[in-house]
Amino acid sequence: MRIDVTFDSHGNRLVGHLYLPEGRTGAVPGVVVVGAASGTKEQSPAAYGTRLAELGYAALAFDHTSYGDSEGLPRFDEDPYAKSEDIKNAVTFLVGRDEVDRERIGAIGVCGGGGYVPYAAVADQRIKAVATVSGLPDLRATITSGYAGDWRRTMGAAAQAREAYAQGAEPQYVPFMPDGDGGEWVNNGKKFYLTDRNQDPAWNNKMLLWSYDKMAQFSALDTIELLAPTPLLLVAGTEAETLQQSQAAYDAAQEPKELFLIEGGTHFDFYDRPEFVTPAVTKIDSFLRARL
Repeated sequence: MRIDVTFDSHGNRLVGHLYLPEGRTGAVPGVVVVGAASGTKEQSPAAYGTRLAELGYAALAFDHTSYGDSEGLPRFDEDPYAKSEDIKNAVTFLVGRDEVDRERIGAIGVCGGGGYVPYAAVADQRIKAVATVSGLPDLRATITSGYAGDWRRTMGAAAQAREAYAQGAEPQYVPFMPDGDGGEWVNNGKKFYLTDRNQDPAWNNKMLLWSYDKMAQFSALDTIELLAPTPLLLVAGTEAETLQQSQAAYDAAQEPKELFLIEGGTHFDFYDRPEFVTPAVTKIDSFLRARL
């Protein structure tokens, strides 16, 4: 069962889908599901939220500030710090629902969400367990390694765009999936986002230009050692282009922690392909049942 819901996050109305188990009796564990950077609730959060509800959880998928059906200007602002606040406010919404046991709250992050969720959970101890899937926690390394080309030049362009906006110009946007040959990970991303694999036909391949300077400052690896004693599960594919980021998060975190590898999976396989999403959810379910 899916319910359309709204909640407030730093003055903006966020829109979400609350997935509830059929035949529910009493309060059940709640899970906040956070998708990839630039993502919407109709993409991987829906895929994981639906399956988790079938397993007995109340799963909340939502559009972050400035994305999808949620409020927030300028639009398409990939702001890791605002997204962390959105996650905390999503938890506040969940614990206020009669269907949810407030003492049993978990959070799952896919791709960029795999950085935002553990970052938020360091401060929000209402989150009792954290799982990431194809996690991309180190956005700083992603940006400075060439995702957007020469990152220092990009920082300069971002500053100019900020000034122009302050003087009344329209906000400046760039493609979220960069033009041209962006290397293996970016090229594989285009095969998801720019094809019918993308579960949200309304998704826009655009990002606020000065989001880049926020992303260049953000790495959940800076704080992930502080997550303990909250348990951490990192799920990744053995063929994932971003496997090294899950490994880095595992290395930096304290116990209890687990790195669980699924044979043959690439980064984007865990967004939508049932042969990889299903075993990931099965592992997450066993993890949450043990920890919640």
